[in-house]
Amino acid sequence: MSKITDLTAKNPLEAQLVERLRNTLVGYLDTEQVTQCMRAYEFGASAHLGQFRKSGEPYICHPVAVAISLAEIRMDADGITAAILHDVVEDTKVSKQEIATQFNNEVAELVDGVTKLSKIENQSHAEAQAENVRKMLLAMAKDLRVIIVKLADRLHNMETLGMMLPPKKRRIARETLDIYAPIANRLGMNSIRHKLETLSFEAMYPWRFAVLNHAIKKARGNRRKIIDTIESTIKARLKAADFPCDVAGREKNIYSIYKKMEKKKIPLADVFDVYAFRIYCNDVDACYRILGMMHNLYKPIPGRFKDYIALPKENGYQSLHSVLLGPYGVPIEVQIRTHEMHRMSESGIAAHWLYKTDTDKNRNFQALANEWLKDLLEIQKSAGDSLEFIDNLKVDLFPQEVFVFTPKGSIVKLPRGSTIVDFAYAVHTDLGNACVSARIDKQLIPLQTPLESGVTVEIITAEHARPNPLWLNYVITTRARLAIRNRLKHIEGQEAKNLGQRLLENELVVMNIQLSQISDEKITTLLKVMGVKTLDKLLEDIGLGNKMPFLVAKQLTQNDVHTNIKLDDDTKSQNRPLMIKGTEGMVVTLAKCCRPIPGDAIIGFFNPGKGIVVHQHDCHNHAIIKKKQNNWLDVEWGTDTKVDFSTEIRIEILNERGSLATVAATISNLDSNIENVTVVDQDARVCVDSIILTVQNRVHLAKIMRRLKELSIVMKITRVKG
Repeated sequence: MSKITDLTAKNPLEAQLVERLRNTLVGYLDTEQVTQCMRAYEFGASAHLGQFRKSGEPYICHPVAVAISLAEIRMDADGITAAILHDVVEDTKVSKQEIATQFNNEVAELVDGVTKLSKIENQSHAEAQAENVRKMLLAMAKDLRVIIVKLADRLHNMETLGMMLPPKKRRIARETLDIYAPIANRLGMNSIRHKLETLSFEAMYPWRFAVLNHAIKKARGNRRKIIDTIESTIKARLKAADFPCDVAGREKNIYSIYKKMEKKKIPLADVFDVYAFRIYCNDVDACYRILGMMHNLYKPIPGRFKDYIALPKENGYQSLHSVLLGPYGVPIEVQIRTHEMHRMSESGIAAHWLYKTDTDKNRNFQALANEWLKDLLEIQKSAGDSLEFIDNLKVDLFPQEVFVFTPKGSIVKLPRGSTIVDFAYAVHTDLGNACVSARIDKQLIPLQTPLESGVTVEIITAEHARPNPLWLNYVITTRARLAIRNRLKHIEGQEAKNLGQRLLENELVVMNIQLSQISDEKITTLLKVMGVKTLDKLLEDIGLGNKMPFLVAKQLTQNDVHTNIKLDDDTKSQNRPLMIKGTEGMVVTLAKCCRPIPGDAIIGFFNPGKGIVVHQHDCHNHAIIKKKQNNWLDVEWGTDTKVDFSTEIRIEILNERGSLATVAATISNLDSNIENVTVVDQDARVCVDSIILTVQNRVHLAKIMRRLKELSIVMKITRVKG
């Protein structure tokens, strides 16, 4: 005790904080645990000795203040110890191992999880911050106390931003709004979230905060009489029905008011005209009965009722929300919940320590938090770098849910705006990868259709289906986006490998040798020369156009593989053309400038990193391609092309009602599909349209053009080749 007295004697604030911490801990920890926490204070105070905050107070005051806020939610002894020591590894010479020796491994891991990465070289500030958050969240996946300590740490930092320069204040506030407040919300810790949002708003926009805060206080006085009248009426109605309930006026968070004004472009008066009340009762049954009384007392406004008890929010929040038309024609928002639901909504995951009850509600919060942490780990595995991880995390932290049903009646929660593809991946990754269509309430619907709450979604799959890159334009969930990207990378890699093998074998056939006849030793030597690790990777590079197949073939057939082959007119092999079938996937692209189809004379052009682009021989880009001798190859159409190809025609038709419909019907009757129609020119007499349609080959296209020429409304028709 004397050592603590010596440490705190020089600063009254420090002494006051330590005494407050001790008194709080004594209320729920045993003597041995309190002693551990006080020993942590002594250790931390000694380590931070001589360090001061910008306000001039000893640095140790900050971790002690953080520990106090955690003690108020009854955090366990190791959590309090970690809170007191959370900055010693970062800001002093104390190591993680030393903490483990002095206390225990659990405390050391908690401190390490909260500690920022000490040295991040060659990274921008954004990358460094992203890496810190990523490290903290991965530690949080092992132990939820990491994020509880970090939120308390961030809250105290926000409360003491006063001495910071404005640019740094704004940067810290922006990070708090982007990451920490949403995490608190996701974990159901609404009390901390509201404090973080208010403090961040004040730090980012001090003048806006001051003006809005003054206006709210002024408006609050004018509203007092109406609030008292409504509250008295509600209490009287509940008392008459013999329902013991607490009724309290609810005031919106100042940041929530600001965001609503900003989003809807409305003045404060329009936001502040809703009078909000909370009713707290004893059980769930009472919640629904009270809801009936409120709807009987005041007329409910259609479409403004939400049942978060039957369908809780993703963070576990439960309550009944209804907007009613009150006296004087003013809207009244009523929230009805049990006392336990209210405690859980304020404390969230921290209720595990605060109430120490093993209720279903408490277990539900734990389960939801753990489920989210599993998703975080999945995101982290798929993310390329820390910035991508943070971008995906932000998407994940701002959900507005819709509830949809599977055909078996299971409920799937999705962010608002989610499409059928998002739903498919939410159910299972394999289902998303194989989906081709869907039914909503038994009606066939396009995959990009946004979902609405209450619908039943049935996914239709096909055995050989695969994700479409266009899906990335309209999916919004992180899980779907990552799964699509990963699958496309895998498909592209496999397709590139297959194409690369065909290209290399094509070259080797001209030299009267097969790939299987080349020795492993020669292939290994070639891989070293080429700077790739495996033959599969080499074949993939060939397929993607990063390495020329004839150069690789030349080096494989040279006596000395180390010889550096250069391509010129004499060394370029006279290989047989590569056969194009149209089924090669993403590594063979048909150029949109000339849209080649089977029957056209074609040429292939290597586009490094993307594979082969096929052009018509008479394409206007042909001359440019031929100049790049190293990048083109001879290709021909295969004899068994069975897919449809896009081509473009330009058609001049009489500008009469139904003309375009007649053209479309004619094309459809000839087993073709119109992909796009663009009006190129138009006057009172003639309309010139550009039509992109699908055909099997030149013969099929010629048949369509002949049939169109026979129509009396068609004046001229030509194929567009560039």
